[in-house]
Amino acid sequence: MTEGRRQNFSAPTRTSRKDAMNTAVRILTYRDHSKYELKRKLQLRGFASEVIDTVIIECERLNHIDDQRTARVYISQLKRKCFGKRHIRMALKKKRLSGAVIEKILLENYTEAEDRENAGKLLEKKMKTFNREEDSKKRRDKIFRFLYSRGFNKDIIVDLLRNLAK
Repeated sequence: MTEGRRQNFSAPTRTSRKDAMNTAVRILTYRDHSKYELKRKLQLRGFASEVIDTVIIECERLNHIDDQRTARVYISQLKRKCFGKRHIRMALKKKRLSGAVIEKILLENYTEAEDRENAGKLLEKKMKTFNREEDSKKRRDKIFRFLYSRGFNKDIIVDLLRNLAK
């Protein structure tokens, strides 16, 4: 019996459009997903690619799936967590949204002023940690690396560091 469990059985491909649609709706109930994410989840559940393509088209027609809406929601979540534009752009690319769509939505939903404001908030929040470092050059380097890792561009970071030195 344990021998059978060790064998790698491939599950038969599921071809029921109704089952695939029910699964897609159940997946989309919890949160918005991009077309790519939904396709991957349905593939992992063993549905045939023709069935998946049909279900995705139907979900788009019914407005269950909308990559732009998904991107807007995701951007607002990451903005609340004080991530920079560069980080958000990479996160959206991981969701397999097209580059033109990402840039358009970022321009509409995340201004340069918001980017600067979020970097300032984040720095203010973490200053106690950075002030432990006695060497001012090391402190500046740590601040730079931290803000850069959160997705803020170099110009914003340098401006913040200049204002901090005053």
